[in-house]
Amino acid sequence: MKADHPVSGSCLCGKVNFKIAELLRDVVMCHCQQCRKQTGHLVAATRIHDNSIELSGEEHLTWYCASDDATRGFCKHCGSVLFWKRINTDTLAVMAGSLETPTELKTISHIFTKFKGDYYEITDGLPQHTMSD
Repeated sequence: MKADHPVSGSCLCGKVNFKIAELLRDVVMCHCQQCRKQTGHLVAATRIHDNSIELSGEEHLTWYCASDDATRGFCKHCGSVLFWKRINTDTLAVMAGSLETPTELKTISHIFTKFKGDYYEITDGLPQHTMSD
């Protein structure tokens, strides 16, 4: 999925801004405990190649190594969750909510549904995976 034009995004306070030239996939909803604890609910993210992002305000970005496998990028001023990166890969998950609309993205599936909160149901009819896709 190649965007017709760069897709822009930012954190809540605007200190971290970015442009993405190419999106690799539509949105996947993650219900794992780490995503739920970091955001207060769940994560909706698309994926890009590392080299397709132009980032400004990188000095305001903080990375938290939440596990041995991945790190999470967020604004150290406003706390906006922006990125998730599996260590030793060349792709980056970008939080869909950080993108300026219109994105033309669609939600395509749910992952780690076995860890979803007990306070909601997934009723959209999209594929559900108990672990990762």
